[in-house]
Amino acid sequence: MTTGMENCAKPLFTFGIIADIQYADIDDGFNFKRSRKRYYRNSLRLLHNAQKRWTADTVKPRFILQLGDIIDGFNKRHDASERALETVMKEFDSSPVEVHHVWGNHEFYNFSRDTLMRSVLNSTTDSEAGRGHLSSCEIYAYHFSPAPKYRFVVLDAYDVSLLGREESSLKYQQAIAILKAHNDNEDLNHPPAPVGMEQRFVKFNGGFSQDQLDWLEGVLSLADNKLERVTIVSHLPIHPSSTEPICLAWNYDALLSILQAHKSVVCFMAGHDHDGGYHRDDSGVHYLTLEGVIETPPDCDAFGTVSVYEDRMFLKGYGRMSDRILMYP
Repeated sequence: MTTGMENCAKPLFTFGIIADIQYADIDDGFNFKRSRKRYYRNSLRLLHNAQKRWTADTVKPRFILQLGDIIDGFNKRHDASERALETVMKEFDSSPVEVHHVWGNHEFYNFSRDTLMRSVLNSTTDSEAGRGHLSSCEIYAYHFSPAPKYRFVVLDAYDVSLLGREESSLKYQQAIAILKAHNDNEDLNHPPAPVGMEQRFVKFNGGFSQDQLDWLEGVLSLADNKLERVTIVSHLPIHPSSTEPICLAWNYDALLSILQAHKSVVCFMAGHDHDGGYHRDDSGVHYLTLEGVIETPPDCDAFGTVSVYEDRMFLKGYGRMSDRILMYP
């Protein structure tokens, strides 16, 4: 089905996608359940492979979407957070293409929210992204338009969370109330149930505040009126059929109901679930969860290039990432 798609007519523009790099200058290890190997140093080489591919592409990407967890939480234990981030950013900076950074749980393992707002991971310092930034200085959400009739929205999936919030803050208190209502484990990183949707109520996930949802509603209403096509990105997946339940945002259903009410929405992209996933709902919206670099073996890759056309997007995947034709609804 995808054979030859990359050789079709020239796209309107292209962009790169990559998720869960989780670089650390430490030996290989395992995930939380000790069921999957993690290649901490090798993730930098796989990022280099992606950069090399994007640089060689005939049509150069307009931008890169880095979907969160750029460095691993282990860096904090070794007092190496700043050094690790500098190492990864040096690789990104080897290309002039702008990068839009999404924040995941590992960003908050390494840095406070205030620190992230002042860091190179705050992509709203770009002039256009800054203009589209949600006015609340404590929520990292914004939108930008790389070409006429196309808009991208970056969401803050840890807006309501125990991660990155001061314990005295209202959102921390909201987050602990949500978790305690569903999870009575002493260690809140352990899911409250072995199977089912309740698994999502763990500390390493988070949710979207009503302020952020109201802001998104406004952005999408304007996009509807302008006949734009909108792609939304977040670290956490929001469709149960695009990921394992343990990786879902706490209030995924609230966000889903908003997306499905707006004709402008064509795609939602996320990371977090390193196995990746995909679903197309009844209204034709695509939910794409990207395979994580961190659990990709040294002899493989995990990144993609998306070509945008008038009637579709085409994802050219490399390594673990599959090719996909994403027709607009």
